[in-house]
Order: sequence, then structure tokens, then C-alpha cells
Amino acid sequence: MAKSEVYSWRVAPEIKAALEHAARGERSSIGRLLERLVHEWLVARGRDTDGDETEQARRHAAAARTCGTIRGGNPQRSEQARALIRQRLARRRAR
Repeated sequence: MAKSEVYSWRVAPEIKAALEHAARGERSSIGRLLERLVHEWLVARGRDTDGDETEQARRHAAAARTCGTIRGGNPQRSEQARALIRQRLARRRAR
């Protein structure tokens, strides 16, 4: 996974020492340890960690469920929108 983002926060000295100890025990860096822990936490809660492509696909699927023909008995309504609007405007102007 390519890394391009930086996030920093303050932790209590005891937590930092525990992180250092755990990372040393795993022969890993603190950053790698934290990334693994956060990833596991997000996955356990059903959060997506695959990036923008997966989020975009999820949004597309959600939007696709709402697409379709508006009830009204005329499936070509969108194709005839220009003519329908002109008719309505003409009726308003005739008043």
C-alpha cells in the first residue's frame, strides 16, 4: 500500500512506551504497527479501507438504486422534456 498521507497526534508517555515495546516485540516500526491496528479496527467495524475506487463504486451502486422512470405513465418524458416545458410556458404566457 503506497503511503502519501501524514497524521499525527499526541499520546501519553505510557502509551508511547507501550507502542514502542509492542513494535520492538514484532520487529516493526511504530508507524507500521499503528497502521495495522487501525486497519484491523476499521475492517472489524465494516469500514472500507480500499480507497476511493471502492467508495466511488459504493456511491454509484447507491445512486443506481434510485434511478429509473418516474411514475406518470410516460417513459419518454425525459426525451420530451423540451417540448413539454415549451408547452407549459406557452400556456402560462397565454393567461
